[in-house]
Amino acid sequence: MDTFLAIGTRKGLWFARSRNRHTWELSGPQFPIADIKAVGIDVRRSTPRLSASVLNSHFGPTVVTSDDLGATWSEPDDAPVAFPADTGAALQGVWQFAYGPEPDVVYVGTEPTALFRSGDGGRTYELVRGLWDHPHREHWEPGGGGQALHTVLPHPDDPQRLSVAMSTGGVYRSDDGGDTWRPSNTGVKVEFMPDDRAYPEYGQCVHKVAVDVTDPSRQYLQNHGGVYRSDDGGDTWTSIAEGLPADFGFPVVAHPSRPRVLYNFPLESSMMRFPPEGRCRVYRSEDAGATWEGLSKGLPDAPFWSAVMRDAMCTDGADPAGLYFGSRGGEVWASADEGDSWSLVAAHLPDVLCVRAAVI
Repeated sequence: MDTFLAIGTRKGLWFARSRNRHTWELSGPQFPIADIKAVGIDVRRSTPRLSASVLNSHFGPTVVTSDDLGATWSEPDDAPVAFPADTGAALQGVWQFAYGPEPDVVYVGTEPTALFRSGDGGRTYELVRGLWDHPHREHWEPGGGGQALHTVLPHPDDPQRLSVAMSTGGVYRSDDGGDTWRPSNTGVKVEFMPDDRAYPEYGQCVHKVAVDVTDPSRQYLQNHGGVYRSDDGGDTWTSIAEGLPADFGFPVVAHPSRPRVLYNFPLESSMMRFPPEGRCRVYRSEDAGATWEGLSKGLPDAPFWSAVMRDAMCTDGADPAGLYFGSRGGEVWASADEGDSWSLVAAHLPDVLCVRAAVI
């Protein structure tokens, strides 16, 4: 079996393959003048299907798919993700691909803030009207990177249940297949608001949410200031930032098979977006955020002044699990032992926006 990495950057898409997760064969770039903000690898199929969000400054945004691991790509004649005319909106980009328990159902989160659903494996998509028509939508504002729905979390067993996260708006949850939605932000602090308005019903700038592999009611959230855990499916959140060197950051990743294990890449602050003290460290918790351990074996000892974006960190589902991250400085790192040690996959790439991994 090979481990397959898809690496989306500001200037195209790269692939890396390895049999041992220590030495890698790199290929690319594809779509070399496009932003690749999101890649999906659908391993539910006998032949994995890749989906990529391609944003070309001249031709605009689109979604392309490949059934041969990127050797060839296809795109329908009509835009696969498009806002209906009555919305008055135009697609600016796709930020997320997500796969639920139903075969051929794929979700994408977009900019502007919206959710689309595909029933044909990601060839075509329809707008989820229940979220688009939510009365809070007029209050959702752009974050620093844009006004985007960047996280989609289908429940692994129940196709009627899913959660989404957006900047800025927070976390929203549906229990009826997307027909209706309610905010799920209780306990998440908005650090830039006065104390009497610091815990609003909505308006949080959530950066990423991950779900514990064995208990979907346990979730982890990286906010724009603050790291949190929910034990009730997102109804309420409590801080788990104690023990981290900083509570600002973008990614949070759950272990693919071990309960209560998660990973985080802290940055100094919203105004100083590099690791504390310039030290490249991935932090792991094995007790759902009660305690944290910094992992650095094999990572750069020299000052490291780069950042890791919300979708530029992932696992591969193997045993033991592989862990990967890409930096805005164009480096991609891999761990074959759940974060204990690291090796370099690639360097001198463009700004890395997303990394996705699968065992094929």
